Amino acid sequence: MVSATIITSVPLSVSPEQHREIIGATPGSFNDIPPILRYKEDDVSLTFDPTLEEFTTEDGRSGTLYVIESALVFMSATGRGFQIPYPAITLHAVSRPQGSSPFIYCQLDEGTNDASDDVDIVDMRELTITPKNPASLDPIFEALSLCASLHPDPNVSEDDDDDDAFITTDRFETFTGGDEEELSEVGRAALEHLESIIYNPFERQNGVNGNSNDSKNNPSREESEDR
Repeated sequence: MVSATIITSVPLSVSPEQHREIIGATPGSFNDIPPILRYKEDDVSLTFDPTLEEFTTEDGRSGTLYVIESALVFMSATGRGFQIPYPAITLHAVSRPQGSSPFIYCQLDEGTNDASDDVDIVDMRELTITPKNPASLDPIFEALSLCASLHPDPNVSEDDDDDDAFITTDRFETFTGGDEEELSEVGRAALEHLESIIYNPFERQNGVNGNSNDSKNNPSREESEDR
């Protein structure tokens, strides 16, 4: 399986305002409504590692990035582009390396299924997206996060949501800023949600016992004075 599909034209999409107008007009079929374009950025370059067949270095030199709710799309100035479904993007983050231009880093699932041995063989391809305007990094990341949340991993069953399951946050950027930096509104919402659902089971089990042991081993001041 290849995560990216080569295209020669940008898929149809509508702006949020156009989408509201279409919905307000009560269309005959909601299935025919084009997906929403959440963000568009011109003057973007990108690279694949390993390289994507039929997509050359020249194709990735300059083009326009479209963050559409149905797929991540790039159309090169050469007239060749690609689209990637969001479930294939297993990780995305903002990278700001010292001495070079900041970029969006993505890991793409190129997994294949070996039916003969009934064993999944997972391959990974890396994608870096470098906008000419560094100020667009955060809007691109937030649009990616929003669209990814609309396409949960189909391989994750409801049983994986049990209390004993591990919670992964590989679709969110880790905040490592200093005291003068603040999380964006989307970042704060994501952090508050994670803090509300993540707990330490050992802490929960030992909380009451721990307090009990402390009282036994460290008598209160009044008890000490009585003695």
